[in-house]
Amino acid sequence: MSEGLAEPADLRAVPSGERRRPVWVVPDEVPAVVPRAARFTEARWVAKYRWAALAGDLAAALFGVSLALVVRFGAQINLGYVLLGAALPIAWLACVALERGYETRYFGTGPEEFRSIIRAAVALTAVVAVTSYATKFQVARGFVVLAVPMTCLAAMFARWLLHRQISSRRFVGRCMRRVLVVGRNDQVTTLRRHLEERKTDGYVVVASCLPRGDAFEEPVSETSPERLGRAEMDILAAVDQYDVEVVAVAADPELTGHSLRKLSWALEQRGVDLIVSPGIVEVAGPRISIRPVAGLSLLHLERPSVSGGPHVLKSIFDRVVGCLLLLAVAPLLMVTAVLVKLTSRGPVLFRQTRVGRGGEQFQMLKFRTMVVDAEARQAELHALSDGNGVLFKLRDDPRVTSVGRYLRRFSIDELPQLVNVLRGDMSLVGPRPPLPAEVAQYAIDDARRMLVKPGLTGLWQVSGRSDLTWEESMRLDLRYADNWSIALDLLILWKTARAVLGSNGAY
Repeated sequence: MSEGLAEPADLRAVPSGERRRPVWVVPDEVPAVVPRAARFTEARWVAKYRWAALAGDLAAALFGVSLALVVRFGAQINLGYVLLGAALPIAWLACVALERGYETRYFGTGPEEFRSIIRAAVALTAVVAVTSYATKFQVARGFVVLAVPMTCLAAMFARWLLHRQISSRRFVGRCMRRVLVVGRNDQVTTLRRHLEERKTDGYVVVASCLPRGDAFEEPVSETSPERLGRAEMDILAAVDQYDVEVVAVAADPELTGHSLRKLSWALEQRGVDLIVSPGIVEVAGPRISIRPVAGLSLLHLERPSVSGGPHVLKSIFDRVVGCLLLLAVAPLLMVTAVLVKLTSRGPVLFRQTRVGRGGEQFQMLKFRTMVVDAEARQAELHALSDGNGVLFKLRDDPRVTSVGRYLRRFSIDELPQLVNVLRGDMSLVGPRPPLPAEVAQYAIDDARRMLVKPGLTGLWQVSGRSDLTWEESMRLDLRYADNWSIALDLLILWKTARAVLGSNGAY
């Protein structure tokens, strides 16, 4: 037990054979703890990451300003623009800092870092405009239009390189944040699994702290983090003993309000971060907001966008981008059609009934990659399925033609679905288009995936494709239906290109 953390009297009075009331040991007064120097010294990787981010942003600003000066003025650069070019990199670093681009909690997170860069670019543009108006110094619009966007793009590229580097290190267990998980048995198990699900997020659970009287129901393995509930250790003692950097509190009514507030004060003295899980899963950040109400910080969960303006914007985006993509791949489509026709008997296109938004059925188009009687022969191959129990998949399917194997490997067979996108049957990004037989097996909650149009690609495409289980595929589709946005669509389209080139899970 840490100094100043006395055993509560009511716990000592409870007989060992009776059911104990869960009690979190948080001192009434924050003890005057003198933390070890290491607690106030950031991890080496954090310091290196911050300096690398600063250097990258400075280099990006110098690149953007230099490019703008050369393109806009050439060799005729006056002294005023030289001074402006020298001041802009400093102003850029200040804007990124004000937009929290150098805060430790955002390092390696990816989207948050990129958002801070974009917000800094908007802020810098506003600063230049206001300063120009206030000082009557007429800044050439061509200079600003070129300098700020190029600085933003170069800075995002530098952060992307940093993110890739830190992700590769975290994948092998380096540059991780040590976490103490606090909660009851089931909440601790769930929260720990989510924290460690993706190593690139940078969390590793080193211990778990339970209410007094709780015992873990799951078996403890050699690789499991140490369980502190059995030793009746309190939260702050666990923080001191295991030198954790983050305390993660699972949703629990026994540790809320003033107790949680006092815990945050104690952790603040130790230089330890506190994160609280509200217990809401598969809900993206844009739908969650914290609003103060009557002295309380209430978590608001916004309704998902299932109709109206956002869907109209998505439809316009799909048709415009789909048309451009169709024109770009037109030569590839013609070559593929000729190869399919010359190498096997039957039609070039394969039409199959799929279920779209709201349960409406449509004819999905694909290049034919199998023999003509493939569907008639499926019954005899059903026992050999490599699928997920609901979908029929076969890695070495004898019905696939020689050309069809290459078309499937790089997803070229799905390019005719761009026509479905132009028709409005499908979207560029969305859940996987299901068969009517699959829809017949849906549970009530599974039908939510049909709130949006099925997509040419989606989370299922960039997360394993045919290697996913039925439950994993359904979970990804529901996550997309509840959290879709244009920004998410753009991210999935970017990741799709890498997934297709890698051909993982395609057969």
